[in-house]
Amino acid sequence: MALGSDPRNADLSIDPAAMYLEETFTDRRIGTIRRLTPVKADGSRDAARTVAYVGETQVMTPMGTLPIVFEIDAKSLEDAARQFGALAKDAIERTVQELQELRRQAASSIVIPQGGLPPAGGLGGGGKIQMP
Repeated sequence: MALGSDPRNADLSIDPAAMYLEETFTDRRIGTIRRLTPVKADGSRDAARTVAYVGETQVMTPMGTLPIVFEIDAKSLEDAARQFGALAKDAIERTVQELQELRRQAASSIVIPQGGLPPAGGLGGGGKIQMP
């Protein structure tokens, strides 16, 4: 669920034409598979839309657990379970790469003092202290 930059101005209404019945399956060891069955506003199955599967697992980091969520292109729960391991590994690898890139960007960010850079060949001014 994404509410944007200002959640106070977000449209919090549910679209009755885009609802799903959510079921969760787990082996209580490595992760869960959520089956999202499309339904109509009255709760009956919407055969015009396809069932979706979403895998979820987590990895331990020095900062705590990190949830990993990924889509599974499957036709059945059994098919989703078969694909789970390989897709989870791919999702974890992508997440690690993204975290490394964010860390690299944070380490390479340049901080420029408010007064700007000193002139070439000297320390120069540029601070907040002013002489009367």
